Amino acid sequence: MMRRITHLLLAFSLIAIPNVALALQHGHGVPVELDAASEADRDARMQWWHEAKFGMFVHWGIYSVVGGEYKGQKLPNSAEWMMCRGKIPIAEYEKYAAQFNPTKFDAAEFVARAKDAGMKYLVITAKHHDGFSMFASKATKYNVVDATPFGRDIMKELAVACRDAGIRFGFYYSQAQDWHHPGGFGNNWDSTLKKVSKEEYVREKAAPEVKQLLTEYGPIGIFWWDTPRKMSKEAYDSLFLQTGLQPGVITNDRLGKDYPGDHTTFERKIPAKAPASKHWEVCMPISGSWGYKKSDTNFKSTETLIRNLADIASKGGNYLLNVSPTGQGTLLPEATERLEAIGKWMKINGESIHGTTASPFADLGWGRCTKKSYNKGTTFYFHVFDWPEDGKLMVPGLNNRVNLTYLQADMKPLEFQQDDSGVVVSLPSAAPDPINSVVVMHVDGPLDITQKNEMLADDGSLILKAAAAYLHNNEGAAQIRVKAADIPNLSYWSDPQAWIEWSVDFEQAGTYEVFGEIAIEAAKTGFRVGLGQNFTSVEVESTGGYGSYETTLLGTIEVEKPGTYPLKVIPDVENWQPMNVRKLQLKLR
Repeated sequence: MMRRITHLLLAFSLIAIPNVALALQHGHGVPVELDAASEADRDARMQWWHEAKFGMFVHWGIYSVVGGEYKGQKLPNSAEWMMCRGKIPIAEYEKYAAQFNPTKFDAAEFVARAKDAGMKYLVITAKHHDGFSMFASKATKYNVVDATPFGRDIMKELAVACRDAGIRFGFYYSQAQDWHHPGGFGNNWDSTLKKVSKEEYVREKAAPEVKQLLTEYGPIGIFWWDTPRKMSKEAYDSLFLQTGLQPGVITNDRLGKDYPGDHTTFERKIPAKAPASKHWEVCMPISGSWGYKKSDTNFKSTETLIRNLADIASKGGNYLLNVSPTGQGTLLPEATERLEAIGKWMKINGESIHGTTASPFADLGWGRCTKKSYNKGTTFYFHVFDWPEDGKLMVPGLNNRVNLTYLQADMKPLEFQQDDSGVVVSLPSAAPDPINSVVVMHVDGPLDITQKNEMLADDGSLILKAAAAYLHNNEGAAQIRVKAADIPNLSYWSDPQAWIEWSVDFEQAGTYEVFGEIAIEAAKTGFRVGLGQNFTSVEVESTGGYGSYETTLLGTIEVEKPGTYPLKVIPDVENWQPMNVRKLQLKLR
């Protein structure tokens, strides 16, 4: 059944997105389209980051003193949110600063753990939403040097340790949310806070701190913004323009909606398939909480962490794995054990991660693939998660001439056979590594691989299923989830700040009709649909309930040339009501 749409999506076009990205150039406060020279400059700045593949994220603050608990309460969400979740008055929360004395912290030892795990960069929370500055801030006395018995500049010590170890160093900075400053976003519970303007907060604290971090701590590889909120252009620019103080610095996409940064950030979840974005990263805590939380025992297994790393690298992304120091300045044994296990695997197999690019294969049921391309051929690294019982590893659709294949663990050549269906490699009976054994294969010439677009249906349409969507959920808010059913669907979408995205391979240019299989209980809901950076508003009427799915024509899109592009569905905050989504379907006219 077709539903009536109040504002029919007439058309949104994809204009030159393969060659042009929307971004902010250093020294300019307005979005501009990157020309070829600017794109080349960004690619050059990103080169070390792409080669690194693996970094350490560190969430640390005065909340670690009590492990995220307040007056015996085990507060929901990650520990660094405890001030907000517990509605703790500023005067009460400030007492944790007076107790913060991590005397067991050793910056060199801490950085060595990252390096030994195969990590190439480190990003740490210089200031989180609670407003406490973990460095010798000149803008506020509410900082680790002036307000704690520890009295040492943790950021300075880590900057030096990273430089000495050859690790790139970066800062996380919560630029909008600040629950301590009267002009910061977020604190709506402390009546003693006498509010001032957001611009005053940025002028007095955020901008000066960002400038200090980018000028007094040596080379900064990454400046990692977090949780954008609506601010004036002047406020945004006063923050963004500071990054020009470090010409080689990389920024993420969380400053503001017109400030896309250098790379896309995916939080906690790995995209089901390679995103369209050329530069992207998954940030994820090693346990359940970002900051140290006493009650958090949900540590990911070593198997999960190693396979996550291979999965993300196989899709062309970076893995920023978070650890959370305790109030004493050390990591829990569960974290150190996992870092050491990853390091042991990386010492043998690191070349299958560092410096690699995305897999050209659609789906390998037994594992993942990374690669390195050269003038005369390609080296494949096949990450075998499920060792074949019959000893035969099938690499489907590979038509290139194979020169050599061997196990990374012992470098011994393996026998193989090649026919029209691909290459079959003969493996020993036992896997050298129960988590991830790497099979290396060298092939000649430009890549020649036969495979089918996984989204391509028999009728030629593209089917965007629920399980293939990436869910951009907010930390601490209700989470969109893929609900298992006869037909899986995207459900529990009550947060208007959350949104979904598919990476779509268009093999043909042309006009596509966009259909959505949607269920809505409210009278109507509003959202925006976009391909690349082009969005159009859509308003759809009720289908009668969350279990009543109906197919709705959303309009058309114009694809000017074949390629892979992100298709996004984002709530219109003012007109949003929850909806469930089974799939989108794109039909070429």
